[in-house]
Amino acid sequence: MPFSNLESRRFKSIAIADLAFPAREGGYSKGHETREQILSSALHLLVEEGYSALSMRKVAATCGLKIGNLTYHFATREELIRALLDALISAYEVEFDAILQFTDEAPEERLAEVCGLILEDIRTKKTTHVFPELWALSNHDPFVLERVQELYTRARRSLLEIIRELRPDLSPQCHEDLALFISASMEGLTVFAGYRKPFEGRMDQLERMAIQSFLRIVQIYQPASS
Repeated sequence: MPFSNLESRRFKSIAIADLAFPAREGGYSKGHETREQILSSALHLLVEEGYSALSMRKVAATCGLKIGNLTYHFATREELIRALLDALISAYEVEFDAILQFTDEAPEERLAEVCGLILEDIRTKKTTHVFPELWALSNHDPFVLERVQELYTRARRSLLEIIRELRPDLSPQCHEDLALFISASMEGLTVFAGYRKPFEGRMDQLERMAIQSFLRIVQIYQPASS
């Protein structure tokens, strides 16, 4: 993709939804609606008050339910958090899958689209507040560590698919390494240029620099000879 065309990305103005839920079988369902309300309330608490605020009683109070009604849908805090993070990453997968469907675009263009979408999402309050907290918690909480690793494995799938198309000459391990490097590089910008961070105002320039670098490294990368 010509670097001069980065500003004309098809998905540049798309915002990733906070959460994504499976289609409701049989149309309207009060039970599904309540589950979605619970998860939306849990995300609000996570963004505004942090992981420690995600007690079952506080989530119930936030969405106007009795604790018994909450535990009918989510028996434990761990079950609630697992469902919350699943809905969170599903929202990204919806947009990534949409990008991958545009097979009329060159893989370089699709890589730029995916990376651009992630980098723009970093500017949101949700992403800046939620993900660094999960990173810190994963150092001490095995349950959070497992959920975070699962989340990022799913998030890298779209990158892997495009990298494989761009560099079929490389091994599967090299594809994994490139996807991991690109993902980690983007996520690292959160603490510097995310929502209300010191370099938030430079994010346009950082985004352009990052996408150019990622395209280039995928094109020229060669593993060290053994």
